[in-house]
Amino acid sequence: MPTRIFLVRHGATSLTAEDRFAGSTDVALSDEGRRQIASLAERLKGENLDAFYTSPLQRTMETASILAAPHRMQPVAEHALREIDYGRWEGFTRSEVEATFREEYAIWEEDPFTIAPVGGESGINVLNRALPFMRRIVEQHRHRSVVVVSHKGTNRLLISSLLGFDVRGYRDRLDQSPAALNILDFMNEVRPRLRLFNDVSHYEGIPERVLEERLSRWWPVSATNG
Repeated sequence: MPTRIFLVRHGATSLTAEDRFAGSTDVALSDEGRRQIASLAERLKGENLDAFYTSPLQRTMETASILAAPHRMQPVAEHALREIDYGRWEGFTRSEVEATFREEYAIWEEDPFTIAPVGGESGINVLNRALPFMRRIVEQHRHRSVVVVSHKGTNRLLISSLLGFDVRGYRDRLDQSPAALNILDFMNEVRPRLRLFNDVSHYEGIPERVLEERLSRWWPVSATNG
């Protein structure tokens, strides 16, 4: 059997709908986010899971703890799974960044994979820490199932790279909703198959927040809400 990775994005936070760059900003889950993750925990409680790994930020640690509780396990914090650090843009809205750092932002938006905000990380920086970790997890838990809890940007970069997509378009071509579930099956460390992507069917019965993700100018609110 393959090694199965349940790759999860953390649940919603108070900043999720505020159109802010909040990669390294440490915030907790909102009540909505806890409901989202509780529903995912119910969905996964019957799985035979070998381990839980998580980014060390509050929102991911809490997500992983809720998911691990039915299995009587403790999640392991991994620095490699942190979200992109947006440097001096942290806490600003997209419109504020565009106004304050206009040239810097324009260059970054054309190629966020190789360009980093001042004091922050590029997509390459993130993959340099996250990809080796993923390979190590597949090696250590061969033929078992593991939950990995990370962030929107980190998940999209990992999936793009592992599947051989053009990683430069990770922000515009892939999405990760709060509490989204992705499933990757690895026949070996370098041959994954994507079995499920950005699935939030466990939200059923939970009132959906109006999504207002506007961090890319290519996808206006009307498009992301559709």
